[in-house]
Amino acid sequence: MVLIKMEKLAMQVLIFNLLTALVLLSCPAMSEEVEDESEFNYDLKSDKGPFHWGEIKPEWSLCKNGSMQSPIDLLSKRVQIVSYLGKLQLNYQPSNATLENRGHDIKLEWLEGKSYLQIKGIQYVLKQFHWHSPSEHTIDGRRFDLELHMVHETPSGQTAVIGVLYKIGRPDPFLSLLKNHLEAISNSTGAKRAVGVVDPRLIKIDTTQYYRYIGSLTTPPCDENITWTIVREVRCVSKEQIELLQVAVHDESGTNARPLQPINNRLVQLNKPKEDQH
Repeated sequence: MVLIKMEKLAMQVLIFNLLTALVLLSCPAMSEEVEDESEFNYDLKSDKGPFHWGEIKPEWSLCKNGSMQSPIDLLSKRVQIVSYLGKLQLNYQPSNATLENRGHDIKLEWLEGKSYLQIKGIQYVLKQFHWHSPSEHTIDGRRFDLELHMVHETPSGQTAVIGVLYKIGRPDPFLSLLKNHLEAISNSTGAKRAVGVVDPRLIKIDTTQYYRYIGSLTTPPCDENITWTIVREVRCVSKEQIELLQVAVHDESGTNARPLQPINNRLVQLNKPKEDQH
């Protein structure tokens, strides 16, 4: 009796193994290669372009229907000048990082969660840098040559982004440090490269004068309630450095800047120390 049961069990195991083998043969493992084609692009004439992002997926609907979308024009005549926001509270430390070509931009990701931005007592951990060219935000209608986004998040998922604007001039020291790594991945969508320890403090920004408003992510899904800080001081970057970042954008537009969005009566503040308010 025991022998019969053991034979039945052995037969069941054999059938299970055969079925498993058949499933594996009919459903081969997915390729790990990343396709060059993205789910969205920046070509204004494309059905995957910025004017259609909100129609591509239901979860991207805010790109079309949101009322607090970014980027915006920081128009002087409607900006409220204040001093009570105070200096930006940055606590940045050197950390291991990886560089990735995402097909629509280059991302520098911080791996250890050592750096943070503090706003109203809340700590937002520095997650990643990425670049847009030309700039996404404008000041009094002027668009700049490059914009860096320094993305921070809390453990509960709140997001704060610092934007730094650049005009063409002398090379940016931070991008100069990454030059060889950028050259290695610029032409390969999905390429990822460990870059070792990088110090985010090498991005020298004026922490006293900056714009602040509530907006959205500037790429799908365009989530809102993002705390935006745009540094008022415009930094310099070389034309060659911008071109190196642009190689990663694989669509006809050659840019990765979302068009300006309506302000919709949002409060936009410019923090300036009282002694600078002439």
